[in-house]
Amino acid sequence: MPHLAEGIARFQREVFPPQAGLFAHLATAHRPGTLFIGCSDARVVPELITQTDPGELFVVRTAGNLVPAHAPGTDGVAAAVEYAVTVLGVRDIVVCGHSACGAMTALAEGHDLSGAPAVAAWLRHADASLARTAAAGTSGDVAALVRENVAAQLANLATHPSVARALAGGEVRLHGWVFDIADGTVEELPATTTATAARAEAATGARAAV
Repeated sequence: MPHLAEGIARFQREVFPPQAGLFAHLATAHRPGTLFIGCSDARVVPELITQTDPGELFVVRTAGNLVPAHAPGTDGVAAAVEYAVTVLGVRDIVVCGHSACGAMTALAEGHDLSGAPAVAAWLRHADASLARTAAAGTSGDVAALVRENVAAQLANLATHPSVARALAGGEVRLHGWVFDIADGTVEELPATTTATAARAEAATGARAAV
């Protein structure tokens, strides 16, 4: 913990003063343009990867960058997504997976998660991702699962009514990224049949929400 206290002191001494004007503005304004959904992994820092200033990203981080499909009931991820889209009016949503993801490694390699039942239950939101790799003949390939999981979570996003309405109205764009920790590259996944499926989910969700 001492290094965290030292970091705060250095922030207040060296970082904050040159950006005092920005923080004064942010004290009364909150209008990020992008919702960034990434993994909770400590090695993946959205603001560092994108080199964005405070106030530019609305960040949601979950184990495995998972986004549960819309369902009735209370859901912290759903609430954050809805707030970003309907209140903040973000124009872009990024789902970012990454290399060496612990969640995807556990699933791809079939790790025993009996000692972590909450983790095991959460990772059920990646069932569609596993099915995609099985269909593609890449079961057990962590990198393939990382990519398929990003696509699957984009499809899940499109089931949320707020996202579905925004997609149908051309008010928001979805992006799938994969960050490679070792070399610092970020790959943007191309538009595929998955993206088409996401748009179909969005259209269905928009009709249901009317």
